[in-house]
Amino acid sequence: MTLTTHEPLTVTLGSSGVTPEDVVAVARHDAKVTISQDALDNVAKVRAHIDSLATSDIPAYGISTGFGALANRHIPNDLRTQLQKSLIRSHAAGMGPAVEREVVRGIMFLRAKTLASGRTGVRPVVLQTMVDVLNAGITPLVREFGSLGCSGDLAPLSHCALVLMGEGEATGPDGELYGVPGKQTVAELLAQHGIEPVTLAEKEGLALVNGTEGMLGMLLMAIADIRLLLATADVTAALSVEALLGTDQVFLPELHAALRPHPGQAASADNMLRVLSNSPIVASHRINDTKVQDAYSLRCAPQVAGAVRDTVDHAALVASRELAAAIDNPVVLPDGRVTSNGNFHGAPVAYVLDFLAIAVADLSSIAERRTDRMLDPARSHGLPAFLAGDPGVDSGLMIAQYTQAGLVSDNKRLAVPASVDSIPSSAMQEDHVSMGWHAARKLRKAVENLRRVLAVELVTSARAIDMRTQMSDGELTPGPAGTAVLEVLREVVQGPGTDRFLSPELEAADRLVGSGAVRAAAESAVGILA
Repeated sequence: MTLTTHEPLTVTLGSSGVTPEDVVAVARHDAKVTISQDALDNVAKVRAHIDSLATSDIPAYGISTGFGALANRHIPNDLRTQLQKSLIRSHAAGMGPAVEREVVRGIMFLRAKTLASGRTGVRPVVLQTMVDVLNAGITPLVREFGSLGCSGDLAPLSHCALVLMGEGEATGPDGELYGVPGKQTVAELLAQHGIEPVTLAEKEGLALVNGTEGMLGMLLMAIADIRLLLATADVTAALSVEALLGTDQVFLPELHAALRPHPGQAASADNMLRVLSNSPIVASHRINDTKVQDAYSLRCAPQVAGAVRDTVDHAALVASRELAAAIDNPVVLPDGRVTSNGNFHGAPVAYVLDFLAIAVADLSSIAERRTDRMLDPARSHGLPAFLAGDPGVDSGLMIAQYTQAGLVSDNKRLAVPASVDSIPSSAMQEDHVSMGWHAARKLRKAVENLRRVLAVELVTSARAIDMRTQMSDGELTPGPAGTAVLEVLREVVQGPGTDRFLSPELEAADRLVGSGAVRAAAESAVGILA
């Protein structure tokens, strides 16, 4: 697969090879998808073999038999089309709110990637129709609950497959909903875009629903989001160190990779040292500072953020392996055998989704502790209580910390692993499931919470630094990185003053953090932030 970066973005599907960037491009940025001729030829060749098995007197699972706990029944030819329809219709049993558009697009693209591998046995028309639906901007309505992460993400994928059949529910490129009472049907939506609904043949129902695409797509997007937030977390942590008159000496390189060779820790320490470089505030208390050591939330920031970095790297390794997989059951092997397997089980993906939720919760927790220190006059080294303009009359950022604490508490609950909570299903045929979909859903919320937590720390540390500058008659100023970040922030968030409506400023800071502008401002001032 290749990704062309000119507008519009185009991703070409081959028989193998995808990247996380491809997935994000299609899911989030509406990149167009094309299919190579070699991939289509290979899919057609494998399908010819499936057709020969379908006409054989020897039963073949998923081709001429039922599915799962009903696999012992041989299905005659005249019922096989109905079998495929029944499979998709019955498995599209999700409930609850619709999941995000980018998640659904990620699911469909990743399943198209698997269909293009030639290991599933579908006809080329099925693959092409899925790609056509993606390119038309049509989004199947996938509901929150329904997947147990084994056999893969059955319900979410079935909701997608139902739209290929011209049934179910979907939104058009304009966001209009189709397939519900009082609205046009999905078949009419497809017709508007010149897409013919697919009548599924043998094997194709299973091929459309037996995969881990839901949990994998959400994992890939979470990794991209966390990587962006990690550098920002180093920036906000360094600004908090600056605001609290902490030392930068604990971030020297000789204290990290040389003594404790965790690569993430060294990267975070280097980032923090860069952000604190040439800071008049830091320089002002290097001599005659009565503090022996800074609190753990300052001094150990690289150790915590670095461990998150290393956890993300491990998750990315697992994701890369899953991206290289062709998951289906049964699967068509290169020698022509059609063989049952358990590769649809989501355990590898579910575990790292849970690992990331734990790491994200801890990173948000340490950021909140730094915020709390800046608001407490007993620990802030001379700053006004709650960074209020007139403490007692004004409350300053008191309740901003409450909001941050609520987000952190939510992340701690979201860190409870989903992958240990197997619930048997399918008449005990699927007696151990991964719950990977649920692990992915809670990780998405945890990452959003982390972004908001960092936004509150950014607002707090910036106000504290501004107050240091004001209290010193302009002598104690931040370093170049801090100055650049504050300039960007002050475009959307006012500086210290009397109390005002705070929520819009926190929301603006949240958008700033999510955009990557905080990291970019620091990077422009002091160089590359890893």
